[in-house]
Amino acid sequence: MKKSNVVIIGILLFVIVIYVCFKPTPHEKKNVEPAFTETQNEEQHVTIPIDVEDTTTTQEPLIYDQLELPAFSKSDAIVRHFAYTLCYNETYEQASWVAYELTADEIIKRYDRTNRFIVDGAVKSNSADNSDYKKSGYDRGHLAPAGDMSWSATAMEESFYYSNMSPQDPSFNRGIWKKLEEQVRFWAGELGTVYVVTGPVLKGEMSTIGHNSVAVPNYYYKVILDNSGKSPKAIGFIMKNEGAKGSLSNYAVSIDSVERFTGIDFFPSLSDKTEQRVENSMCVSCWNWSIKRQNRNSTSSESTAVQCSGITQKGLRCKRRTKDSSGKCYQHD
Repeated sequence: MKKSNVVIIGILLFVIVIYVCFKPTPHEKKNVEPAFTETQNEEQHVTIPIDVEDTTTTQEPLIYDQLELPAFSKSDAIVRHFAYTLCYNETYEQASWVAYELTADEIIKRYDRTNRFIVDGAVKSNSADNSDYKKSGYDRGHLAPAGDMSWSATAMEESFYYSNMSPQDPSFNRGIWKKLEEQVRFWAGELGTVYVVTGPVLKGEMSTIGHNSVAVPNYYYKVILDNSGKSPKAIGFIMKNEGAKGSLSNYAVSIDSVERFTGIDFFPSLSDKTEQRVENSMCVSCWNWSIKRQNRNSTSSESTAVQCSGITQKGLRCKRRTKDSSGKCYQHD
């Protein structure tokens, strides 16, 4: 073999050895496009999961259902009752939201309050119970009010499930919150149908009551949608859990404001165009605030209410009135 050929072969072998020894492995490649991460999608609208604290790392497919229902995922504890649907939050032992449709026919009173608070057997993790609220100083505040459920015996019974209760300051529950509930019924009668979502704001530092550590919310919200006619409209309310006075319109806010405050996506079943329009703005004057007392009674029989025979912590007779056969109100039965 010629010397020149030996030199050429040697050079080729050297080049091959160098290439094999220093060839980048798949793990050493540079400038590889990074894998998708949640942070790359920060500017997209994402509904905050209700019962997950770290919302930046969990994105489950959201379910859009009936018009009144907020967006929810498969991991949410959704309980569907006859008259309303709720999302139960086991961490705080109460519902994150309760949603229902309310019609003009349903505000006609056909059944009295039962005042029989019962555990919700449909909550798999078990709901709060009477001992959690007993002597706590807080009312068992309805989220879906009994006044909205008087159209059906089943609906009325369901309204007293503990899953539909939240610890409310008595002056709040019997004052401004009750006033708002009456306003919503008036709108249902006037407009024919409204869609309601209501609940506690389960954020920030909260005290607890009872052996189940039921959280005492600092704020409550309510959102109402009127989808009748050619121009749907919606309005929201955020109220502190304390006694308050003044016009309800002073507490009115846009749906977007409530969404930002709660992390809940309301009315996702609306078309994107309609949802954006009704949630971005809030027109106070578009709603009738002049409640006309409606005759909500039907032909159903009603017994006469009597003063509760129970004794308060101060040793005085309870001033509440009751129709229960025991002669005692719900707090003393």
